[in-house]
Amino acid sequence: MRISLLPLFLLALPLLEIAGFVVVGRQVGALATVGLVLASSVAGMLLLRHQGFGVMARVRAEMDAGRDPSRQLAHGAMIVLAAILLIIPGFITDIFAILLLLPMVRDLAWRLLKGRIVVATDFGAGGFRPRPRDKVIDLDDGDYSRGDDYTRGPDHNSPWRRLKDE
Repeated sequence: MRISLLPLFLLALPLLEIAGFVVVGRQVGALATVGLVLASSVAGMLLLRHQGFGVMARVRAEMDAGRDPSRQLAHGAMIVLAAILLIIPGFITDIFAILLLLPMVRDLAWRLLKGRIVVATDFGAGGFRPRPRDKVIDLDDGDYSRGDDYTRGPDHNSPWRRLKDE
């Protein structure tokens, strides 16, 4: 039976963050601690705003080149997660966020996670392809009839004909 440590970590995280506040507050002072927490939250908001558009541009460039954009999507998701971790007050979440901002750590995480991710489309064939349309047009008998009308020539009473002659 496999026991996940994630729920235990999520329960312990607030206690660890409070301990981090106490340790940092003793070293630099209470006002500086609050300043650091606020500065990391502002940095996270700015990072989230700036990187969101950059990720979409990189994914679009990969798709236009006909390559698999999953690595860029994963890196973008990790950068967004890092920004959210920076917004959450606390120093432990800030440390995880700073680690996720390092490209080496993101590449390592992508190598570990990409085996668990299923790609639902084939990007190797030049990007997205339009869905092929059916070549059968189903008409009722009254919708179309073939007669000798096409052998008589153009209809001189047609509104299209009148526009051309004017």
